[in-house]
Amino acid sequence: MKRCNTVDVLIQLQAAIRSAAAYNPDVQAPPACILWPDRERLWEPVIAQIQAELPELLVLGDYAPEQRRGPAIWLRCAIAGTIDDIELDEETPPILYLPGVGRQDLRAVSECPEALKPLAELQYRGALWSQVNAKDWTPRALLSSQQGGLGLEIAGDAATRQALLAALPRLLRESIADLQGRHLDAEAFNTLLTGGDPVRDLLDWLNQPDAMRSSWPDHEWQAFCQVCLSRYGVHPEKQSVLDALERFTQRQGNWKTVWARFTEAPRRYPQLIEQLAQLTPPDLGLFPEPDDMAVWPQLNRQEEERLYHALCALGQLPAHEARERLGALEQEHGVRRDWVWAELGESPLAMALAPLAELARVTARSLAGGQAEDMRQAYLDEGWKADDALLRALDQVTGQREQEAIFTAIRAMYLRWADEAARHLQKVWQPGVDGLKRGEASPHAQPGECVLFVDGLRMDCGKRLSQRLVDQGLEVAEHSTWSALPSVTGTGKYAVAPILGSNAIQEEPDGYQFTPITRHIFQKLLRDNGWQVLERRQVEQLHKETLDTSRPAWCEFGDIDHAGHERGWKLAQHVDDMLAEVAERIQALLAQGWSQIRIVTDHGWLLLPGELPKTELPASLAETKWGRCAALKPGAHTDAARFPWYWNEQVHFALAESIHCFKAGETYTHGGLSLQECVTPELVVTGSAGAKPSVLIDDLVWKGLRCTLVVEGDSDGLTLDVRRHAGDPTSSLVLSPKPFKAGGKASVVVEDDDLEGETAYAVVLDDGGQVIAQRSTTIGGSE
Repeated sequence: MKRCNTVDVLIQLQAAIRSAAAYNPDVQAPPACILWPDRERLWEPVIAQIQAELPELLVLGDYAPEQRRGPAIWLRCAIAGTIDDIELDEETPPILYLPGVGRQDLRAVSECPEALKPLAELQYRGALWSQVNAKDWTPRALLSSQQGGLGLEIAGDAATRQALLAALPRLLRESIADLQGRHLDAEAFNTLLTGGDPVRDLLDWLNQPDAMRSSWPDHEWQAFCQVCLSRYGVHPEKQSVLDALERFTQRQGNWKTVWARFTEAPRRYPQLIEQLAQLTPPDLGLFPEPDDMAVWPQLNRQEEERLYHALCALGQLPAHEARERLGALEQEHGVRRDWVWAELGESPLAMALAPLAELARVTARSLAGGQAEDMRQAYLDEGWKADDALLRALDQVTGQREQEAIFTAIRAMYLRWADEAARHLQKVWQPGVDGLKRGEASPHAQPGECVLFVDGLRMDCGKRLSQRLVDQGLEVAEHSTWSALPSVTGTGKYAVAPILGSNAIQEEPDGYQFTPITRHIFQKLLRDNGWQVLERRQVEQLHKETLDTSRPAWCEFGDIDHAGHERGWKLAQHVDDMLAEVAERIQALLAQGWSQIRIVTDHGWLLLPGELPKTELPASLAETKWGRCAALKPGAHTDAARFPWYWNEQVHFALAESIHCFKAGETYTHGGLSLQECVTPELVVTGSAGAKPSVLIDDLVWKGLRCTLVVEGDSDGLTLDVRRHAGDPTSSLVLSPKPFKAGGKASVVVEDDDLEGETAYAVVLDDGGQVIAQRSTTIGGSE
């Protein structure tokens, strides 16, 4: 029989049986049928499976014509074509499977049982499918024989023969290529019988032993027990889960693989973790190896407790000593970020150590030196990384204890560093010389561009956004500018808008609020200067809009500043989500056809957990007071520094010193003069966001955590993904995107069942990974 490495066992079995009908037409007549004797009934459990692939197969047995089965006389009539319901191909000889009948039963015609006599003469007109030694083909013989079989290496012991027969239904669907070159024994067949993944099965048993036993058929359960005994040295019927967990924590031999698989998806095994947490860790000595400690959640919790006290103690140290101590803590605890408990959210302080160590490194270098432009360059080179590290550390806060420790560590290193820089900047600042110049348009502007205004895009957030866009395949040119003073939206937003040359700017509005023009006048000025204004609704639904990209456009999106005022320090835990949404809008704007998107902002902000210092300014002296700046009443006298308003140098405002506020309890604020508030990013984004959608989403259905999407149009080369943010491939919630099949259908499974009920995007990707269609959906919901 010709060997084929690309087919499964069942296909090869079919070919082997049919090959028995080969004959020489020059000297022989075609066989009337193929007789398949099976005295030991070894093939009988899978004959229905085989029959589904061999329409010419008829079975000897009780009368059941709908199953193509009947007694001997019925078989004779069937192959003679006298039974209406049985149609056979004249070119293909029928195959008669004879369970309980051996070749010798047919050869001795005189002694042949009466029930078989109608078939006896077929041994002369038909062909027998048997081995070259005239024995019946058994499953083991077919798999192992070099003469007419598959030539696989099969162990000859009784346990292997028994396991092979039990696994035969699954074995028929196995690829021959996967079986070749392996020593196939009882363990191999038992593993196949239990699904082919003993590590997963063992972890499932450790996680839910009773549920697993009750849900498995007896023969599969026994096969699983044998695999566990031979491979892992435990027998699930004779030993407890605690016995197995003891070996699990030792990670010796094959248990190393079990531990590694557990760490890949620990959330799948919550009960295993609970049982592990109830065990008593062994004595690991005075200097335990980190790998030995990593197994035990109890030891990780002890280390978190030690780290909590160490971080809280930083508040009693000078800043330079706090930084040194932080470095030592990072060396000691940083390794725990690679432990499985960190992935499970059990090590928030260890996770916070990485950004805290970066904060210590950056703040060790003072920005309080040189002139304003020198300070700006130093901030652009390294200083912004301190602000970014601060936000990343706050992102790890999960509870009150973590909040206390992380707040203390941040303030110990950041407060004085930021305070000194702001004091020096306010000292060297030269109004009219430093900062954004009135009437200057951006040197990076181009005709036909789209300007996207993002309120409160601080420099570190701009850096994050830039990296996100680069990761998506776009080109980003980074620039910076000074915010208009005071650093509030009402002043800074219009300073970066493309209307600076207009004479319609109101320089002394009545009862000024640091706002030179109203929103209505602002939009009119944009339109009068040839700009179209995209409403927020249009920006949020760009995938449904077709816009005129032949004209330049102004649009606004992003609520970083609003979120900061509303959430305070918790803004840190939402920044990435907001930036992902901004990136989606940029991708959509490029997809509309604009060749360049210029991202501008009005100001940055200060954020310090535990509140910023307060400067007193009596309410009787101020017309209006914000966190960091105030409009003073005529004739009011105060020690607060005064600076000219960007839109009218004859109008002055008062500024809180350093990083102080005029209001108590402020964690997030802006309006003053500091590098964080006034050095702002400007990003110019170019590149292709892919072709406009060539397909339409026709249907989206959830069955459990499986999402099935149907599209209209050419789906060749397209793939389906489910993401938290449509334009961000790193926010995918599935193991891997799946290609669309012929007919425009694809399905993916969300692995984490904790996500059920959350909002996500089903996205259609082209062959370059670009989003060409998307739909908002609720995970596990109905559309």
